Amino acid sequence: MQVTIMRLLSALIIAGGFLSTALAQLTSSDVESMSKSADIIITGKVVEQNSNWNENKTRIYTQATIQVEEYLKGSNNSGSVIVSYLGGEVGEVGEMYSHMPRFEAQEEVLVFLKKDDKSTNFKVFNGENGKISVINDPKTGEKVTASNVQINSLKAQIKSYIND
Repeated sequence: MQVTIMRLLSALIIAGGFLSTALAQLTSSDVESMSKSADIIITGKVVEQNSNWNENKTRIYTQATIQVEEYLKGSNNSGSVIVSYLGGEVGEVGEMYSHMPRFEAQEEVLVFLKKDDKSTNFKVFNGENGKISVINDPKTGEKVTASNVQINSLKAQIKSYIND
């Protein structure tokens, strides 16, 4: 019974997180600030996720592997990048944190990343705002954000901020 209630509560929190992410719109100043401060900016697809407890079994961390389509800034000389973030599920235990990005299998993303000082992985810069889901516009077939910004326009904007 308790596990069922926790799963229902988790589902509601996840749904709320997706809704808030879908409704959130980044301003040009947000994009400019993140573009200049991020170590790496990539587009790609989430190809794998693994959640595990930390050493003390006090927190769950998830590692998402993103197959890189394009490096907009920086590079790690690899075709994939591992992004670590708080939260996830291990067995029947799940943890969620507000304002943390969440990734889905096969999700296309544009992410602003910072090098993790404690590992070879990366962290999403600026929490949930540093991860932008990319979808196909059903009318045009173009790749756009949840707020209907064309990805090619956003990438051009990011590159212009980096080159300033």
